[in-house]
Amino acid sequence: MGQSVKKLLIANRGEIAMRVVRTAREMGIATVAVYAEQDRGAQYVSLADEAYLLPGDTYQDTYLNEDLLIDILKRSGADAVHPGYGFLSEVPSFAAKVEEAGAIWVGPHHTALTELGDKITARRVALRAKVPPVPGLSESVKDIRTLLDFAHTHGYPIMMKRTDGGGGHGITVVRDDEELRRFYTNHDALEGGDLDEYFIEKFIDKARHVETQSGRDSHGNFTVYSTRDCSLQRRNQKLVEEAPAPFLTDKVTETLVEYSRRLFTTVDYTGLGTCEFMVTPNGKVYFLEVNPRLQVEHTVSEEVSGLDLVREQLNIAAGGELTPAPEPRGHSFELRITSEDPATNLTPSSGTLERIVWPSGPGVRIDTGVVEGDTVSPKFDSMMGKVVVTAQDRAAAVARVRRVLDEMVIEGVPTPIPLFKEIFRDDAFTAEHGHAFDVSTKWLERTYLNREANAARGGQPASLAGAPGADAKVASETFVIEMNDRRVKLTVPLDVVENLTGGARARGAKRPTQPLRGSGSHAGTVARGPVDDGSKSGVIASPMQAVVTRVNVAEGQEVAKGDLIVVLESMKMENYVYAPAAGTVKKIFVGPADGVEAGDTLVTLDVVGASGSAGGPQVDAADDKKKEGAE
Repeated sequence: MGQSVKKLLIANRGEIAMRVVRTAREMGIATVAVYAEQDRGAQYVSLADEAYLLPGDTYQDTYLNEDLLIDILKRSGADAVHPGYGFLSEVPSFAAKVEEAGAIWVGPHHTALTELGDKITARRVALRAKVPPVPGLSESVKDIRTLLDFAHTHGYPIMMKRTDGGGGHGITVVRDDEELRRFYTNHDALEGGDLDEYFIEKFIDKARHVETQSGRDSHGNFTVYSTRDCSLQRRNQKLVEEAPAPFLTDKVTETLVEYSRRLFTTVDYTGLGTCEFMVTPNGKVYFLEVNPRLQVEHTVSEEVSGLDLVREQLNIAAGGELTPAPEPRGHSFELRITSEDPATNLTPSSGTLERIVWPSGPGVRIDTGVVEGDTVSPKFDSMMGKVVVTAQDRAAAVARVRRVLDEMVIEGVPTPIPLFKEIFRDDAFTAEHGHAFDVSTKWLERTYLNREANAARGGQPASLAGAPGADAKVASETFVIEMNDRRVKLTVPLDVVENLTGGARARGAKRPTQPLRGSGSHAGTVARGPVDDGSKSGVIASPMQAVVTRVNVAEGQEVAKGDLIVVLESMKMENYVYAPAAGTVKKIFVGPADGVEAGDTLVTLDVVGASGSAGGPQVDAADDKKKEGAE
C-alpha cells in the first residue's frame, strides 16, 4: 500500500456523492462535499464531514469549475479527489491538476484519460490492442464523398457519432443516401461547421450492449468483477442493467474478458473502468468504448461479486492490490428511477416529489439522493435514484422486481415505473414460458416507444395531425376500486377519464378536482406512438422546459421534413428538434441561451400542403456526459 487516503474531496453531487461518502465513512476517511446553491439542502451535503459552496448558476461556474475545485482541495486539506461519474470524471486536465497539487486522483492517470476520452482515439487504442471495433473510420468526417463511399461499401444503416459523445450524446442513425446528404448539409451549414466533431460507424442492428466491470492495479493485476447487459435503452441511454450478462456462451464471455485485459494493459490503466462491447446474435464481439470511471450500473456488479467497488477504487488509488473477483453469486437488476414520462416517449420532466415509498425486503437495495419535498430541476440529471434487485437466479430476480414495482410509489413527477411493469412481464425480456431472450439495443423503442423508423433516431415521431399510419395506441389509466366489498383494479381509457373529471388532464392535479385519477405516477399503462401537442398550423413548440443551445435555420429558409431546426438542452440532455413537415421558416422566436417553457413557440413554418395542426416537432434526445453522468 502506498500513500493512504485520509481526507477525500468528492467532486460531484447527488446519488453518486452519497454513494462515495458512505464507503469513505466505513473506511474511516473524512469527506469533503461541494454543492451548488440548488443542492444546499441535499442529503450528501449534510452527510459529509465538510461542505463547500460552489457559487454560480451554470455548470461551468460550479461542478465543472476546475480551478475552484482545486482551490477547495487545497483549502480543505483533502489529499484525494473522487470525481464520481459525469462532470469532470473523464477530463484529463482536471486529473492532471489534482496530480500536480500532490493529491491522489481516484481514477486512471490523465494520460489514459486522454487516450480513451475521444471516441476516435479510443478506436485507435482498440486497434493497437488487437480488439476489433465496430467497422468504421478512425478519423473525423471530411467530406460527403468519404461518407457515401463508406456507406456503399458497408451498407446502410450507418451511424454518425460525435467524437466527444458519451451516454448516447451525438448519435444519429442514417438509413439511406438522402438522409446522409441531409445530415451533412445540416451540420456543414452550422456557423463554422461541426463536421470535424463526427465520425462514421456501421450500425449493428439487433445487437446486445454487453460490458465488463474491470479493474487493474499498479502492480499489473487485472480482474473482471462481472459482465453486465445494458441493452434496455432509450435514446442510446441505459434504463435497466443486469449482471451477469445472461445467455452468453462461454466463448463470448472469455472473449470479453480477454479483450478487456488487452485494452487496460495497452494504456497502462490503473483503477476501475468499464469496457463496452456490441455482441451480435452470432456471437461476434465488437469494441465500443472504455468508460474510465465508475458507472451508474456498478451496483449490479457489486451485488453479484459481493465487493464494494468504491472501496476497491480507493484501495487501488492508494497503491494497494485489487481484490480478485469471485465467481458471480445470483443475479441482479438495476432500474433507473428517472423523472421521465412513459406516456410521451420518456420525455424528461421536473417537479416536486410529493410522496415517495421505496420498496424493501430481501434482495432490495435503494441508492438515491432525494427525499420527499425535493424538487427535480430541469438543470440537472433526471435520475432520482436506482432500485437494485438481487436474487439467487435470473428467474427469481425477475419475480422479485415485479413485487418491488408493486410496492413502489412516487408522486409529483412522472416515472418509468408503468413501463418497467410491462417490460418485466414481456417474455422477450424475461425469457419465460419457453421464449428465448430477444432484446437488443433498439428493442425498447421498437416495442414500447416510437415506431421502428423513428426509434433508430431516438426522437418522438412527428406527423401532421390526422395523418394516416400514426400507429398510436389508446392510452389508459388504472385505478383501484371496491366492488361488492372486493378490491379490484379498473382500467379506463383516458378520454373516459377526461369526461368524468370535467376535462382535467394535468397529472398531479389534487384529488378534489380529479377524483377518479390514481394517486401515484405508478398507476396506468404506457401510451405508445406519436403525441400531438395540438399546435396551430406550422407552429413548432418546445416539448419541454429547456435552454436553447443552437438555432439551425434562418427566416425564409426552405426546410424538408426531418431537417434539424433547434437544439435544446434540458436536464443534461441535448434535444434535437426536427421539422415535422416540409415548408419555409416564417419566423424564429428564440436564440441561443434563451430559456423556454414547455409549449413555448420556437419557430413557425409555412407548411407545404398542410392544413390544421402541423403536429409536434420530432425530438431526438441525447445525453451529454460532460454535464452529468447518466449513461
